[in-house]
Amino acid sequence: MRILGIDPGSSATGFGVVDYSGGQLAHVAHGVIRPIKSVQTSERLAFIYREILKVMHEFEPAACAIEQVFVAVNVRSALVLGQARGVALAALGTGSPAVHELSAREVKKALVGTGAASKAQVQAMVKRLLGLSKLPPADAADALAIAICRAHAGKLASLGVRNSRGRRRPRAKSVLALRSPQ
Repeated sequence: MRILGIDPGSSATGFGVVDYSGGQLAHVAHGVIRPIKSVQTSERLAFIYREILKVMHEFEPAACAIEQVFVAVNVRSALVLGQARGVALAALGTGSPAVHELSAREVKKALVGTGAASKAQVQAMVKRLLGLSKLPPADAADALAIAICRAHAGKLASLGVRNSRGRRRPRAKSVLALRSPQ
């Protein structure tokens, strides 16, 4: 199975692609999408969207995973990061059969053993797990870590998200399904 991981950001969006078969991971590609900072926000977001679509077209992932964003230094940072994450989700939603959302803490704990792992620890573990010759850039390493975590979740990832009491939350219905027939 080919998996695309995305670490969203307005100034740097990391992507990582891995193949997972028979319990074995293989590095396919990684990189960082960097829009020009001097252009308007709308242009930066459109650039991120187009570049993610290019990555999806080139590597044709069977599944995608993206980092959930829930913490930001301030409200403005949270808003800008949310916008970047939104366009990334929109791009992923155009072609992926499944888009999974993973928290940074969950990914770090799965790869390094602690949810409080540093960027350097994540980079080192990604390098080791994928047999890379050098450390990938931090944003790309995070994206690869997200893809690796999704790979190891395997079929369990499609069973649904459980709430704190261990029960499955119902899947959201589409707006069209909620409309009454006319």
